[in-house]
Amino acid sequence: MKKKLLTVAFSGVLLTSGAFIPTTTTLAGESGPNGPDFNGHETIKNERLHSYEEMTDFLQKLDQRSEALELEVYGESVKGRDLYLAKFGTMNKDNPTILFLTQQHGNETLTTEGALQVIKYLTSNGHNVKEILENVNVLIAPRLNVDGAEGDVNFSLEDYVSGTHTRYNANGVDLNRDHVDRKQPETKALHENVLQKYKPDYMIDLHHQGTQVTLGDTGEQVSGSILYPTNDKVDPEVREQSKKLGSVVYDAVEAKGYGLLSKYPGGSAQTISRNGLAAEYGISTLLLEMRGMADHYKDDYVLGQKSNSYLIQQAVTAMKATLNALADGSIESADTSFWETLPESNYEGE
Repeated sequence: MKKKLLTVAFSGVLLTSGAFIPTTTTLAGESGPNGPDFNGHETIKNERLHSYEEMTDFLQKLDQRSEALELEVYGESVKGRDLYLAKFGTMNKDNPTILFLTQQHGNETLTTEGALQVIKYLTSNGHNVKEILENVNVLIAPRLNVDGAEGDVNFSLEDYVSGTHTRYNANGVDLNRDHVDRKQPETKALHENVLQKYKPDYMIDLHHQGTQVTLGDTGEQVSGSILYPTNDKVDPEVREQSKKLGSVVYDAVEAKGYGLLSKYPGGSAQTISRNGLAAEYGISTLLLEMRGMADHYKDDYVLGQKSNSYLIQQAVTAMKATLNALADGSIESADTSFWETLPESNYEGE
């Protein structure tokens, strides 16, 4: 018999609740080389993205249909929304374990859309999927910031382009700066009930950046940016495996006609998950930033919906390539020399 949803014990009452994203339509922009930017000509319809309620319904239906998927509630948000973890594989300790984490920032939405596609893919019975699940333990935590993604926060979004999504959680805290203190329920649950429990070897943290990021000073807009942990407390071998992870993602994305990645100019603080998780737990982490956001108070950070499809596929491509490289062991031979010449991001916006 198919197992039921597993709920992890933690303080507080678990609720299954959600609100649909307001159906606000905001005008957005002129088509550039990688899709429309905010400029008043195209439309942003954020209601086309999965709301929290739609996401949970999607996950629960897959869980009921698939023996491969085990869906777990590992915590709850400030506003009482459940946080979900999709688990695949045998959880064999001899297999590598990877965590894909999306939407620490609520306005960085397409990463979750890509993760949902990968979750669905892993419930299929194809030969490639079977090989992955026999050799890799897969953890996918879609949408850590479930309140910010709903715009259900304790502060005004009146200055935002759409007023539907925000970077911060309901308390106005950036969750990706809370990985040392862990004062917010979302980050506390992630650490206690996912990271410390399952001890992943690898993690890809998926985010979004502004629309006007270019490849160095070439003026050529990128579809995303990547970076390994840069904190000096990170073990060199952990960092090297992170660089190999980046090599796998870089090669897979660059092989696509639309894919162009730069080196993200990120900081070294341990409060950031890319650094903190690598330093504290020895997880080989990789940051993957994708172009544009669903909402922001800066116009040039917001991307029109015509770019959604290829960016979602970029996330899917990165995740699938990583799973294949871990399953067949090819990650160990990944060439990390490209990092030495990869141009750093430059931002052409305001």
